[in-house]
Amino acid sequence: MNNRQSTKEVILIGAGIMSATLGTLLNKLEPDWHITLFEKLDKAGKESSNEWNNAGTGHAALCELNYSVERQDGSIDINKAIEINEQFQLSRQLWSYLVDEKKIRNPQEFIQPLPHMSFVRGEDNVKFLKKRFDALSDHPLFEGMEFAQDPEKLKEWIPLIMEGRTSEEPIAATKIDSGTDVNFGALSRKMLDNLENQNNVDIHYNHTVDDIKRTEDGSWEVKARNFEDDTLEYHTANFVFIGGGGGALPLLQKTEIPESKHVGGFPIGGEFLVCNNPEVVDQHDAKVYGKEPVGAPSMTVPHLDRRYIDGKKTLLFGPFAGFSPKFLKTGSNMDLLRSVKPNNISTLLAAGAKNIPLIKYLVNQLMLSKEQRMEDLRDFVPNAKSEDWDTLVAGQRVQVIKDTDAGKGTIQFGTEVINSQDGSIAALMGASPGASISASVMLDVFKACFPQYLDDWEPKIKEMIPSYGESLAENPNLLDEIHASSSRVLGLEDE
Repeated sequence: MNNRQSTKEVILIGAGIMSATLGTLLNKLEPDWHITLFEKLDKAGKESSNEWNNAGTGHAALCELNYSVERQDGSIDINKAIEINEQFQLSRQLWSYLVDEKKIRNPQEFIQPLPHMSFVRGEDNVKFLKKRFDALSDHPLFEGMEFAQDPEKLKEWIPLIMEGRTSEEPIAATKIDSGTDVNFGALSRKMLDNLENQNNVDIHYNHTVDDIKRTEDGSWEVKARNFEDDTLEYHTANFVFIGGGGGALPLLQKTEIPESKHVGGFPIGGEFLVCNNPEVVDQHDAKVYGKEPVGAPSMTVPHLDRRYIDGKKTLLFGPFAGFSPKFLKTGSNMDLLRSVKPNNISTLLAAGAKNIPLIKYLVNQLMLSKEQRMEDLRDFVPNAKSEDWDTLVAGQRVQVIKDTDAGKGTIQFGTEVINSQDGSIAALMGASPGASISASVMLDVFKACFPQYLDDWEPKIKEMIPSYGESLAENPNLLDEIHASSSRVLGLEDE
């Protein structure tokens, strides 16, 4: 891949938001390249990107407390929050470009304005939230954030959460109206429907990728099984992107690239409580995040989310951690066992030894009855009635485990790309913030895998993502201009 013109055939694995984003960008940048996508299910956005398989969507670090941590000296580190918010702004720009160009239509079907709030209880947590508010509220990316401790003000903001609250413990919340709710299943389907109409793109549903092998000339041979007629197909590509959610790890291991060694994965399932009472749903109009329980991973931060799915308002609370050895919701019970290799077993064992509290937490979560989960919900909604809420099994997330500078067997709680040194293959792994920063992640793929193209691509990238190469945090005027433009195009003017 040293030659400027070397890559012509591209294979994308998985029909979620990541492959949809990469395919969309590449099709604009190199319209002559041929793109083939394989998806094992019968349509796009049915697995990790599906609207029912994740609750907290639209991550912009406006309300997620785990992205702004307290330092030992008591100050608040907001660098991660700024980074994630900037990354989300890149996604918004790409989506508004696609709507503006009529590549996708009816943005209200995948994005809606929704206030983002943080809610805490207890004196120490209230002090933390106030310090976080002070650190963030002066920053251009978090303009408009409000803080309140007064119960009357909180009743205006979150009536459902305040109703029936009798405890005398201190409570506080922050609120920012520029948040959104994003349906990544619907967005994936819109983007891939547009791609499927392009002459140079072939999308194959009901196809599972069984193997990926390097050929003698350095390209990749992908073996795909066609479920519909039970045949095997062999396709060759110069570049392969493995965007198959939790299923990316087994495929990455099949490539046998050095970067796939000493990498493991641990599947964590999720369950939510979903409200079935429209009267209750109508009382809550925000995405509200609390603080994760002590000893729990950051992905288990409790949140009460108003969502818009299939044109209807709904309300979800969770997540509650679950366990399945599957790497995908539609995966195999043998996924975890098959992922254990001689080169990663010591990495996995080290992770287990270092994370006994996490394992205990997961075991405790698995033992919870529905009524015990309702008690957790009542910390948020004191008057919650069991008959108003049903249990929903969410998607699988595979936490990446690898050897890092922090030590052997380190669990990675973010989103990361693993690519070969020559840039001919890349795999997306990890969990939150995931889909929300899909545009930023794909730009990282370009830097790692297509560095020789970036100079030529820059004008077209800036057409799609105007702030590309610039810091919105350091350029408030550009931020205001882009935010106003994307809000108008995406129908978010009332934010």
